[in-house]
Amino acid sequence: MKLNFCTLFSANYLSRGLVMYESLLKHCDHFHLYIFAFDDVSYSYLKQQDYQHLTVISLAEFEDEELLRVKPGRTMGEYCWTCTSSTILYCIQQFNLSNCTYLDADMMFYANPRVLIDEMGEQSVLITEHRYTKEYDQSAESGIYCVQFVTFKNDEKGMKVLNWWRNSCIDWCFNRAEDGKFGDQKYLDDWTTRFEGVHELQHLGGGIAPWNVQQYTFHTDKEKIKGTEINTGNSFDVIFFHFHGVQYFDDGIVSLSHPVYYLNKLIKNLFYKPYIRLLNQSKQKVNALDSSFNPNGSAGAAPNEPLSFHLIWKLYKQDLKNSKRLIWGQNIKSHLKHHYFYYFNKI
Repeated sequence: MKLNFCTLFSANYLSRGLVMYESLLKHCDHFHLYIFAFDDVSYSYLKQQDYQHLTVISLAEFEDEELLRVKPGRTMGEYCWTCTSSTILYCIQQFNLSNCTYLDADMMFYANPRVLIDEMGEQSVLITEHRYTKEYDQSAESGIYCVQFVTFKNDEKGMKVLNWWRNSCIDWCFNRAEDGKFGDQKYLDDWTTRFEGVHELQHLGGGIAPWNVQQYTFHTDKEKIKGTEINTGNSFDVIFFHFHGVQYFDDGIVSLSHPVYYLNKLIKNLFYKPYIRLLNQSKQKVNALDSSFNPNGSAGAAPNEPLSFHLIWKLYKQDLKNSKRLIWGQNIKSHLKHHYFYYFNKI
């Protein structure tokens, strides 16, 4: 079975999307990726390239009356969430696909995702849990499931769920928690009981992310990355990692993740630093052809600096100002444990 994927690209996220696409090319044997370009810059760039197994779709082609009606009342981020279900529906209907999986652009594949889709068997919809580490559990606010890898088959049960989701997102899709809703994501919470044919992914390698990576140990086996769940000892192949929270800033600084999550040295060296290097290479390739924009994007001035003696001294003085009892630098280790700022050209 040919696997069909769709995703959303924008100019300031282009390098992330291209790294995800390249990882699919490396690991997936028979697929097609439909990219919805959410600005003219990314659309123009992508249309000029000769990428294999890829179709680029503009907003002008994709947007219908219902989407255009709600667009003015939503931020760009909210509108992207609003459109997620509609991109899947568009692909299935426009290209007469038997299946379609939505992918977040800030993911990277380390093995063939076919094993995830095969797991759903005769079911019609596949959803993936956040699998939050206990201290980071945001299920009540953000949802049990993550809209990162969601598969729909073009059958009666699959289309029933997909159309319900699209209609719900058009009615309400905002970046706030309200009446049991949050964006496009909380809608998934009750799908396994609301609908027939919905499968919850069991493969632990589908959906490694900063909010759950603390539950596993990892090692490399030839060209594969293997994981082991600490509590159970269950082993698995890593299929994809969701690099949510990677941010580029001015002055050549990148942050690997939100500081609330703990990433140990192995996680940073095995996943994050190679990913940043790939993003940097992708940016160089894009800018060699079109230097008019930054495909890594920029979140403005960095709120912190990379690790240095100056930073340690600054943190020490801040702690001492808050409490004289911290004269021995008791908090420094805690600060540095969650410090993820680097000069991206030095990674």
